[in-house]
Amino acid sequence: MPPAVPESAPYASRREIFGWAMFDFANQAYTLLIITVVFGELFTTVIVGEHEGSYRLANFLWSLALAISYLMVVVTAPLCGAVMDHRAEKKRFLFLSYGATVASTAMLYFVAPGYVVLGLVLIIVSNYAYSMGESFIAAFLPELGPPAALGKISGFGWALGYIGGLFAAGFTLLVLGEATADNFSRIRFVGPFAALFFLVAAIPTFVWLKERGTPQPVTASYGRIARQRMLATLRDLRHFKDLSLFLVSLLFSMAGVYIIIAFAFIYGGQVIGWEAGVRNIMFIIVQITAAAGAVGFGALQDRLGGKLTYQLTLALWVAAIIAIWATPAFTGWVNARFGWDWQAQHVFLVVGCLAGASLGSSQSASRTLVGLFSPRDKAAEFFGFWGLANKLAGVLGIVLLGGLQVLVGLKASILLCAALFMVAILICTRVNEAHGRAAAQQWQQRVEQREQAQPGLKS
Repeated sequence: MPPAVPESAPYASRREIFGWAMFDFANQAYTLLIITVVFGELFTTVIVGEHEGSYRLANFLWSLALAISYLMVVVTAPLCGAVMDHRAEKKRFLFLSYGATVASTAMLYFVAPGYVVLGLVLIIVSNYAYSMGESFIAAFLPELGPPAALGKISGFGWALGYIGGLFAAGFTLLVLGEATADNFSRIRFVGPFAALFFLVAAIPTFVWLKERGTPQPVTASYGRIARQRMLATLRDLRHFKDLSLFLVSLLFSMAGVYIIIAFAFIYGGQVIGWEAGVRNIMFIIVQITAAAGAVGFGALQDRLGGKLTYQLTLALWVAAIIAIWATPAFTGWVNARFGWDWQAQHVFLVVGCLAGASLGSSQSASRTLVGLFSPRDKAAEFFGFWGLANKLAGVLGIVLLGGLQVLVGLKASILLCAALFMVAILICTRVNEAHGRAAAQQWQQRVEQREQAQPGLKS
C-alpha cells in the first residue's frame, strides 16, 4: 500500500457548498417529474397508450428513449471532462447543459397524445443534457472540502435535491393534478413547470460556485485535446486500479438504480394498481426517506468509510427489490392467513420507505467514493468516467428490463435489479479504499511539485 498522504484540502465556504448543492435541489424537478413519476406515466399511458391490451410497447419505447440518451452520455462525457480539465471550464459546460435541459424540457408541453416521435426526441435531448449536467456538477465535489468530509458534503447535496423534489411534487399534485387523458390540458404543463423550477433554483449555483482550475493553452482543436487527454487518462488508470474496479461495480449497481428510477411509478400503476391518492403519498414518502438516507449514510460514510457504506446501501437495495416484487403475494397471503383486508397499494407504501432510503444513500455513497479516488487535477475527467459508467449502466439496465418485461411482464422483470445489486457488492469486495485514496493524493502531490518546478506545465 502506498504511504499515506496528508489530507489537508480546506473547506470551501458554506455559501459555495450551498450553491453547489442547490444544483441538486434544482435538477431534481427534472428527474422526479419527467423521468420518474409524471411524464413517464403520461408518456406510457396517454401519449402512446395501450397496444393490444397492454402497455408493453409503450414501456419499450420509453426504455428506448432513455437508453439512447444514456448512450450519448457514454460517448461524450469523458471527452467533455477532458476539455473541462484542460481549459478549466467546468462551470461553462455546466451552464450549457443547464440551458439545454431547461429549453428541451419546456418544449414537452407540445407533446400531445399520438405525438410519439416528438416525445421520444425531446426526452432523448432533455435527458442527455440533464445527465451531462450530473457529471459536470459532481466534478466540483473534490474541491469543496477535505476527503474525510466529502461523504457529508455529497449527502447534503443529495438530501437538498430530494427536498427540491418534494417542493416540485407538491406543486404538481396541488395544481397540475393527475397524469391522465382527462386531465391532459393541465398536466401537459409539467414540462414547462419542471423547466422553470430548474431555471430559477439553480441560479445560486452559478453565482457562488467557483472555477478553481488554471486554463491551459489551446494548442489544438477541442476534439483533439479531448482525445489526447482521454488516452493519457486511460493510460494513467493503471495507477488508479481501485477506482477502475469501483467503476465496474458501479456499472452493475447503477443499472439497477436506473431501472427503479425509470419504472418504479410505472410499476405502481401497472402491477400494484394504486389509486391516485396513494401514488401522491408515495411521492412524499420517497422524497423524505431518500433525503434522510442521503444525510444519514453521508454522515455514516465519514465514520465507516466509503466502501463499506456503499456495500450496505446495496444490501438495502436487495431487500427493497425483493419487497417490491413480493408485495402483491405477501398482501394476499396476509389476508388469507389472518382474515384481514389489506390492500397491496398500502403495503407498497411501506416498501417505498425502504426503496427511498436506498435511493438517496447509494447515489450519494458512489459519488463520494469517486471523489475520494480522484486527484483534483483530473476530477472532471474521472467524473466523466463516472458519468460514463452511470449512463452505460442506464443503457444496460433499461434495455435489459425493457426487453425482459416484453417477454415475462414487468413484475417478474423487477427481480433483475436484485441480481445486479448483488453482483455489484461482490465486485466491490476487491476495492481497497485506503489504497485508492492514497493513490489520488500522491498523484496530486506529484502534479503540484512538477508545476512548481516548471511553471505552466500541467499533466
